[in-house]
Amino acid sequence: MFRRKLAALDYHNPAGFNCKDETEFRNFIVWLEDQKIRHYKIEDRGNLRNIHSPEWPKHFERYLQDVASPFTVLERQEAVDWLLSLAVRFEYGDNADKYKNCQPHAAVDNTRTQSDPLIHLDINNPDFKAGVLALANLLQIQRHDDYLVMLKAIRILVQERLTQEAIAKAGRSKEGLPVALEKHLLGFDTGDATLNEAAAILRLLHIEELRDLQTRINEAIVAVQAIIADPKTDHRLGKVGR
Repeated sequence: MFRRKLAALDYHNPAGFNCKDETEFRNFIVWLEDQKIRHYKIEDRGNLRNIHSPEWPKHFERYLQDVASPFTVLERQEAVDWLLSLAVRFEYGDNADKYKNCQPHAAVDNTRTQSDPLIHLDINNPDFKAGVLALANLLQIQRHDDYLVMLKAIRILVQERLTQEAIAKAGRSKEGLPVALEKHLLGFDTGDATLNEAAAILRLLHIEELRDLQTRINEAIVAVQAIIADPKTDHRLGKVGR
């Protein structure tokens, strides 16, 4: 989600940056401050550069406050996106003459069009809205005020559940592993060996259902995050002095 801004800033690995990797994230913040933002004087950057310190998160929180970030350390992705936007703004300000006459490259536009087939959709078209709503109802997807968000949710569901590979995988019979019931404590005794065995089987089946439910919950969380993890930068924020 940060690739374009990272590429604009000449980051060494814009496509592979992972802000969830703690070491990579801390090194990235140091690079961003040293090379692009430069809010602190060089002698005042020691706390940020000491990435192995257990106090580093506290110093990063202070850094966010000092650059007037609207986000905190608990909102890592949003904070990174905001810092990148700040760095891009500074980069342009430092090299305005270089960039002011730049024209969009056709190849860039083609790449964007190919990577995002939804870019040319008219989301205000009544036919578009009716079609998305019909698909959402058919697939039992929660309605959303933004029809493009609903369409993205439909795309995720189709990719993960309705492709030929997904259907074939779901259609395969599951072969269970043999279970030694005597190794699983029931926790109570009905007084009948047969009933005890039946109760143990029911308990194991219930546990399996709970695990499957947890898996589905995790998949739903991932799908929702994929849809909403697109924080917008507030361009009305004033430029932070350096």
